[in-house]
Amino acid sequence: MQRFAQMLDTGFRNAGFRTEIWRPNVVFCVGPQRANVGIRKWLGYVDKWLLFPLVLRWRLSSKSEHAEETRFHICDHSNAPYLNHLPINQTSITCHDVLAIRGGLGYSDAYVPASPFGKLLQRWILTSLTKAKRLAAVSHFTLGQLQELTSSRNADQRKWRVIHNAFNAEFSPMAATQAQFLLEQIKFDFLTPYLLHVGSRLVRKNRFLLLDMAALLGERWQGNICFAGEPVDLALWKHAESLGLRERVISMVKPDHDILVALYSLCFTFVFPSFSEGFGWPVIEAQACGAPVIASNVEPMPEVSGGAALHADPANAQEFADALLALMDNSARTALIQKGFANCHRFDGEKILAAYIKLLQ
Repeated sequence: MQRFAQMLDTGFRNAGFRTEIWRPNVVFCVGPQRANVGIRKWLGYVDKWLLFPLVLRWRLSSKSEHAEETRFHICDHSNAPYLNHLPINQTSITCHDVLAIRGGLGYSDAYVPASPFGKLLQRWILTSLTKAKRLAAVSHFTLGQLQELTSSRNADQRKWRVIHNAFNAEFSPMAATQAQFLLEQIKFDFLTPYLLHVGSRLVRKNRFLLLDMAALLGERWQGNICFAGEPVDLALWKHAESLGLRERVISMVKPDHDILVALYSLCFTFVFPSFSEGFGWPVIEAQACGAPVIASNVEPMPEVSGGAALHADPANAQEFADALLALMDNSARTALIQKGFANCHRFDGEKILAAYIKLLQ
């Protein structure tokens, strides 16, 4: 959410507003290690849920001048408990998804299992989120799920809106020579056609399906399968080996932005078979870079793609394989790419910012 916060901050400044970004102070959870492991996880909670609310209240008490004119925006729904410490009528929040909340409530279709403490935390987040007077959901699907969860909680939803995400970085087709040069530097085989997946190794990202669809295609598809983001885990390597695909799998661990754009720009197709999302940023990133997209037919992927992608059942690898075969027709492929470019105009930063300004006012 750091990039999302920075995007809003830059946009508001460019529109002539004075802005500040307030982040939780790191006091107890210090050091280079990850903050979500062992005791450090709990120290992080102390910083976030005990110390920072006190800091918020102190800042509010010292910010008496123009206090009524100040607006506050919480950039991520997981921080909804901060609504309890900010002036509710001057505060808005963005809800990016309710997957963890639904997972904490026992919905298996969220594909986000929760620990006993996690269930308590997600209920607290939902209770706090219900208090929001001004709320932006990043998709109609996410707003609908949130409204369903809060239907019996007397939430004031009159100023809850859908404001789609904007691009949080520059995405556009990279010249083939530049993309090839960048990938050549990291010894990436761009001469062999490849399927691309971008994301984590969470179960809901459904990485295994790319291997299954490649296996079903057999000799009709001899390209590689590239997983960009988190490393390919042992289970995925073993599955690739069992299908005779291990030598065709490429693990591109946390590529920087330029490499990511190069991967999008040169891939044969971008495949996004996720079981659950709140928005699905990679769909429009791929479209903006000129990649034809095959995505899950589960909402909100069709909403985000704007009909400019091929959609298939994420539980049916054969449907994804058939979609890939359809993209071997150059005219169909070109038409889909052009539709993708047109769809990306919906997520223009200035349009999104104007919607946020209207929400805040």
